[in-house]
Amino acid sequence: MSRIAVSPDLLRWARDRAGKGVEELRSRFPKINEWEAEEVRPTLKQLEAYAKATYTPFGYFFLAEPPKEGLPIPYFRTGPPGVSSGPSPNLLETVQAMQRRQDWLREALVQGGEAAISFIGTARVDEPAADVARRMRETFGFRTDWARALPTWTTALQTLRDAMDAVGIVVVTNGVVGNNNHRKLDPDEFRGFVLVDEYAPLVFVNGADAKAAQIFTLAHECAHLWFGQSAAFDLRDLEPANDHTELACNAVAAEFLVAEAELRAEWEKVRLQERPFDALARHFKVSAIVTARRALDLGLIQQKSFFEFYRTHLAEVRRRTEDAAGGGDFYLTQNVRLGRRFAIAVIHAVQEGRLPYREAYALTGLWGSDLREVCG
Repeated sequence: MSRIAVSPDLLRWARDRAGKGVEELRSRFPKINEWEAEEVRPTLKQLEAYAKATYTPFGYFFLAEPPKEGLPIPYFRTGPPGVSSGPSPNLLETVQAMQRRQDWLREALVQGGEAAISFIGTARVDEPAADVARRMRETFGFRTDWARALPTWTTALQTLRDAMDAVGIVVVTNGVVGNNNHRKLDPDEFRGFVLVDEYAPLVFVNGADAKAAQIFTLAHECAHLWFGQSAAFDLRDLEPANDHTELACNAVAAEFLVAEAELRAEWEKVRLQERPFDALARHFKVSAIVTARRALDLGLIQQKSFFEFYRTHLAEVRRRTEDAAGGGDFYLTQNVRLGRRFAIAVIHAVQEGRLPYREAYALTGLWGSDLREVCG
């Protein structure tokens, strides 16, 4: 039986990278302690299984030392000091998959004679946030109070997604790696990321995050497109990292969703109510969390009040989401996971013979009939 000499440092690195301890892996790999102590070597089949279990490219185990991995885009985190800022395999694979989709779509659009998108990179981070937010609304065909006439903030979220898609932005929302429901994305690691491109800009929202926070993530990502800066971020407590561009994106997102002048006027009407942020949420058609964060940033409430509300409200939202969770509609889910603009481009390319089915599957993870159903 052929056994493979592999560095114990690589074995430990692989499980640490995947966030898995020895106890968790021992049921599948009873000799893992012996492997790491170099008392026994794994077989080729065992090492392949270990690579799959730790989401590690198999070839990494033949390196002299663990590789230094990093995201191909800036990664802004606001977590507590001492927490590792390195990307997980789930985040790495998700960004890489989105880059492959973006590369394909860009090439397809260029070959098809499509024009570049005019608003990408047109804003400066030192511009007033209100000016950038105004131009974003104009691009989407929104008024300043665009969301007020909508029935709910969830409707506002879908309306923003549709408007972004209509102007050429690929919008992807997914809470797992690809279609693997066993590999959930962690919203504490990242809420979203944006890949800037003048032909195929792509924004990714972590669908495992509470929907109450997703509209702010979308608006933040839109600001990144106007500033022409790709990035991944966690926006813990809806607060940006201490970076000039991140701060500017947050300011624009806040003004885009909840204009300062209007909030100050409404605050005087609701501030003495028992649930003022719910009242503001109904008015602006964003989540109560977003209105509370905006009130904090404008100095209308204290930090203590915000964090007490934030944690209580988010726990309530997540509990309601879990209670209402069900299987869902497969095709509607895939439409969101792929991004409708991207999915339609792929199915048209397949129908016109420009893209073989095997390549379409590699890009989407879906076989023919499923892909056609997604696009309706």
